[in-house]
Amino acid sequence: MTTETHAETVDDDRRNFIHIATGSVALGGAAMFAWTLVDQWNPAADTRAASALDVDVSKVPLGGEIRILIGGKPFFVRHRTPAEISAAESVNISILPDPETDEARLRPKADGTLNKAILVTSGSCTHLGCVPVGPAQGNTGDYGGWYCPCHGSHYDTSGRIRKGPAPSNLPVPNYRWVSDSVVNISL
Repeated sequence: MTTETHAETVDDDRRNFIHIATGSVALGGAAMFAWTLVDQWNPAADTRAASALDVDVSKVPLGGEIRILIGGKPFFVRHRTPAEISAAESVNISILPDPETDEARLRPKADGTLNKAILVTSGSCTHLGCVPVGPAQGNTGDYGGWYCPCHGSHYDTSGRIRKGPAPSNLPVPNYRWVSDSVVNISL
């Protein structure tokens, strides 16, 4: 092996090492830059913490409701009377603009049973986002549930649209029963 061939081999090895090392550093830098950009899309910790709330439903009076804000969005927790439950269950769903049974709007407790007395819904009218009034404001509309004074939508005691321009029922948010008297509502 000549000295010239040995020098060319050492130069080739050195050049290959420099190319690989430079490429690795560039790839690592690009990955860190990309991670920073992607991580910015995640909500801040305070936003994640404000996106769920435990509500003690035992504090809601029979026939009344409480209104809560989670992440700036209104929600209703209503303690329905036996008459309100009966009225909601007796509706012929085929005549509803957005057919949904009362039972489908409830979430099961840990043991699989339904607490028909507690209804949790979004507090935004599905027409243009106004907040409907209910029993606490003295106006439950023509069907005993909620009434949206902005454009005249009427909801029944299950939060289903019965009359007016709203296209759909009050949405049921993600919620789960933590205990027999506490629900966790999340966005």
